[in-house]
Order: sequence, then structure tokens, then C-alpha cells
Amino acid sequence: MLYLDGRSLQLTDLLAVADAQLPVGLAPQARARMRETRSVVDRAVDRGQPVYGINTGFGKMSEVTIPLDQLTLLQRNLVRSHAAGVGEALPEREVRAMMLLRANVLATSYAGARPELIDTLLAMLNAGIWPVVPEQGSVGASGDLAPLAHLALALIGEGPARYQGREDRADALMATAGIAPAVLAAKEGLALINGTQAHTAVAGLACAELTRLWGAAHVATAMTLEALLGTPDAFDARIQDARGQLGQMESAALLRALLQGSDIRESHRFGDPRVQDAYALRCVPQVHGPALDALRFTRGIIERELNAATDNPLVLATGELLSGGNFHGQAVGMASDMLAIITANLAVISERRIDRLVHPDFNQGLPPFLAGQPGLESGHMMSQVTAAALASECKLLAQPASVDSIPTDGNKEDVVPMAMNAALKLRRSVRNLRHVLSIELIAAAEALEYRRPLRSSTAVEAAHAIIRTLVAPSQGDRSPAPDIARLGDAIAAGAFEHLTASVTV
Repeated sequence: MLYLDGRSLQLTDLLAVADAQLPVGLAPQARARMRETRSVVDRAVDRGQPVYGINTGFGKMSEVTIPLDQLTLLQRNLVRSHAAGVGEALPEREVRAMMLLRANVLATSYAGARPELIDTLLAMLNAGIWPVVPEQGSVGASGDLAPLAHLALALIGEGPARYQGREDRADALMATAGIAPAVLAAKEGLALINGTQAHTAVAGLACAELTRLWGAAHVATAMTLEALLGTPDAFDARIQDARGQLGQMESAALLRALLQGSDIRESHRFGDPRVQDAYALRCVPQVHGPALDALRFTRGIIERELNAATDNPLVLATGELLSGGNFHGQAVGMASDMLAIITANLAVISERRIDRLVHPDFNQGLPPFLAGQPGLESGHMMSQVTAAALASECKLLAQPASVDSIPTDGNKEDVVPMAMNAALKLRRSVRNLRHVLSIELIAAAEALEYRRPLRSSTAVEAAHAIIRTLVAPSQGDRSPAPDIARLGDAIAAGAFEHLTASVTV
């Protein structure tokens, strides 16, 4: 059981709940803090003085005071009116991550919500009921208003949800699981929809996968280098130390470890006329290294956002209610754009390594396109084409979304970060990289077969064995698509993580 306290959630927890259905509860100390700040909201209601989000309208209409007997309807109307999303529904894992993050932000106690609201949300999460949340409609300004409103609409029983393969109105599905829909009290509608949890959920899961892909990219590099009879001399520690870039040093050290003890390397140490390898092999630490530096920086931003109080106004135990702008999504929006740049760079250099594996002018005597019978068979020709298409799209997706702004809400929200757009394009870019690396690993594993009976390093041979459990050697042409997808799923799940555990992102 994971207990939420609003302070200590990590990306590993996000994965455990989103993918492994780890059950979640509310920590007792968080429950106590929530009771304390909820009493602040209740006292504000009793006083009857206008307080934004409690007894006023919202956004441009915040000057309108709402009568006491209409405060519950005010919160319901807020949720209903803001559920304006369109497009494809977010996948279950991302919605589960959203639900976890929204519960955790309420657990910070700054929202002034009742603990019972979290109890209902977590009951849905633990039962496997997840709201249908369209992925488009958020500019990330007052947070992800539309996506979070769709989540809240299901929480109060009015929106669509899914449960055990069935889609229905949420209250019907909740009744099946023995859960009563939430009844919103003052401020609680705003507490559910004001925040960054939709784009942070998408970006957080993408960042976690990219962390794994960074390691897998080194495994692919090592196997490709071996298959092309390349030299690891460019990874010498003294070269990296002379520059002093930390990520570059760690990337090169990882490559040295992956390649240690290779018979293939020893077979061409002498008598090889080549002086140095192409950049796609020689400069990997200089590309993968900065990616590591940037990945660590952006991951830190996202992990801090997991425990961020992003509501407005913030409710303090001192009795104060402070209006500010913590709901603004620039932090994770910019982080998502940086992660997309990292992803594009890893995809581009991987595609260039794939090309060298299949190109008959560059692949060091391997068959053209790694085909068993070149001409009669096309081998891996089209896999490289697919990798080129994916790498090209990654370049497009690396164009920043967070520099864009279109004013909304009657110009009340006049500077917006487009953070959800940044997170969604990051998710697609990471998926592209997963498949590019899958293509490289499949091609490199096939190419390594042509170097037998020589053996590579222990680590590369271990990676080769993993690939062979999922992708059979070529015996004539076959559709590569199922192999690419199968190995890609394994990479995303961390199949090669143990081989790169020496580097912690």
C-alpha cells in the first residue's frame, strides 16, 4: 500500500500505481492536516465575505458573489462547465496517474478539501474504475482545467468511466463496486480541477520511460559498434576527462563497461586500416551525455511537481487564504519540451547507426541490408526507412510548445504555457524513440550473427540473448512490424535495465 502525504511521491510510485495497480491510501498525518485547513474554508463560508473559489464566480466572473444556499451548485456547475475536452481518450495508465496526482495534491492540505474527497477518488482508483478523459482542451494555465474536470465529473458520478472493459456513466460503475459518488462542498470543485496533474501525469510517465530508453540506447550502441567492428577507443576516460562534462563521462564509462572483454574487439585490434569511426559511433558520449545531464535536470522538475500545491487560493492552517499562480504549467511544459529535444537527439543518432548496419557501403562486409539472399530478399531495408520516418517526426515534435501563448478566459489568463500540448507531443516522441531503438537492436543482433564464432562482451551477449527470446533470427523475409512492437514493449518495460544499472538518472 502506498500512503499519500502530499510530500514524498516519486516517479517510481507513479509507475507502480499507473502500471502495477499498487493500492493507495491516505496517510493519517495528511488526513489530520486536511481537517485543519478544511475548517479554515468552513469558517470563511460562515463569515460570508467574498473569497475567490469559495463563494464567488471564477476567472473573469470572480467579482460575482454567490449566495450561501447555492455554493454546492456552484461547485457542481464549475465541474460540469469545464468538462469541455475533445479528442482521443487518455489511456488508462495516464488517467490512473492523474487520479494519483490529484489525490496527492489534495493531500498537501493546501486545497482546503475534505479527506472524504480523496477517499472516494482512491476507492475508484483501487477498484480499477477510471474516468474517460479526452486528451485535448488544456492550455495548462489555471492548470489542466478541462482534463481534470472530466476526472471530477466522473468522481461525482455524472461523467463516463470505464471498469473491467465496460464503459458507462460513472455512478453506475461505482455502484457495481460499492462506491458512492462524491458530493462536493464549498471550494471542492475548484480543488479538483485547478492544477497541473494532467500534463504532469503524461510527462511523468514519458520521463520515466525515457530514463529507461537512455540506458537501452547504450546497449544498442554497444551491440552496433561490435557488429560494425568499431573501436571503443573514443570512449577512453582520458578523452572525457579532458572535456569535463559529467554526463559525457558517465555515458562513456557505461559504454566501456558494456564492451569490456569482447573477443570481437580483439579480432581487429591490429591490421584494421580505419583510423576512427563515424560520428554516430565515435561521438555517442558527446550526444548521450548531454542527454543525461538534461534528463536529470528535467526529471527533478517533474518529481518536484508531483508534490506541488497547485490550487488557488491556497488555504493555510493559519487561517489565511492566499491567491497566486501555482496552477501555471510552465515548469513541466518547459521540462517536456526539453525532454522532447533529448528524445529527438537519441532517435537521430540511433537511426544513423541503423543505416550503417544495413548500408552495403558502410557495414564492414555485412550483407546488404542484412538480407540472407540480397536481391531476392530485402532484409532490414524497410526497417531503416521506418526508423528514418520516426526520427524525422521526433525532430518535428522537438519544436517547443511552451513558448506559445493564446490568451483565454476573457484575457484574465493572458499568458498560458500550453503544457498539455508539450506533454502529449513528448509522449509520442518517446514512443517513436522506443521503436527506433527496437529497430537498431534487432538489426544489431542480426548483424552480430555474421561475426560468429567470435563472441562479444558478456553484457552485449546477454542483451543479444534477451533479444532472441523475443525476436527470432532472420530466415528469409518476414514482416518486421510485430518484432519491432514486441521488442519495443520489452525495452519500455525495462528489459535491459539491469545492464545499465551503474548509471542512476
